[in-house]
Amino acid sequence: MTVRQGAVVVVTGGGNGIGAALARRFAADKATVVVNDLDPDAAAAVAADIDGVAIAADAVHPEHLITEVRQRFGEIDLYCANAGVPAGGSEQAPDEDWDRAWQVNVMAHVRASRVLIGPWLERGRGHLLTTVSAAGLLTMLGAAPYSATKHAALAFAEWMTITYGDKGIRTQAICPLGVRTNMINDIGRYGEVLLEPAAIAPEAVADAVADALDDGPFLILPHPEVAKMYARRATDPDRWQTALRQIQSTIEADPAAT
Repeated sequence: MTVRQGAVVVVTGGGNGIGAALARRFAADKATVVVNDLDPDAAAAVAADIDGVAIAADAVHPEHLITEVRQRFGEIDLYCANAGVPAGGSEQAPDEDWDRAWQVNVMAHVRASRVLIGPWLERGRGHLLTTVSAAGLLTMLGAAPYSATKHAALAFAEWMTITYGDKGIRTQAICPLGVRTNMINDIGRYGEVLLEPAAIAPEAVADAVADALDDGPFLILPHPEVAKMYARRATDPDRWQTALRQIQSTIEADPAAT
């Protein structure tokens, strides 16, 4: 199952990658799809391809985006908080990189929820879909800002589903491993070694979302193996961390090794 015909759907970061795949999938089900992206040309290209609507804006401050969608199409049925930034580096990454990751990967979800929740509670339904990444369940070597903010995004999504799940509002978190987008390259060698071997197409993520959207679980895992990894991390964190340290040591010792 996926969205009903005529549903109003907003996809942030919809100009490429997972966002574009989600927009195309929802449009195929005859939803009214609003493609949001910081890049107006990218948003316009996807919207034109699916007979959707492009609204260029920074998803970090989505208040005006949500207001415009409501004025033009009525209440939003599904809000996909998909925009994200990779943010590689260690604790030494500049404050600007940490802040941008926090704003895009976390606060964009928080600010959207502030505006969405009131009307959704009044009508008794609404759906928030967050693109978190498996990094939010596990971690991502070589990308401290990304890992930390994706953990925070998962924590916020979980808080939302606990707080509002019995009041008609659904929250789900998409947690893919590697996806064939520019983000793998942006993370550098760690992305190449850890993500590329099992990377899937963005369309496969959209298919997993469509299968889970109606009555599926909180965690949408396009890579089923992530569930086992998450369980191992939870039941024996010391062993899990030791294994990752070994992988990191191998990459640091020979950056060209896989």
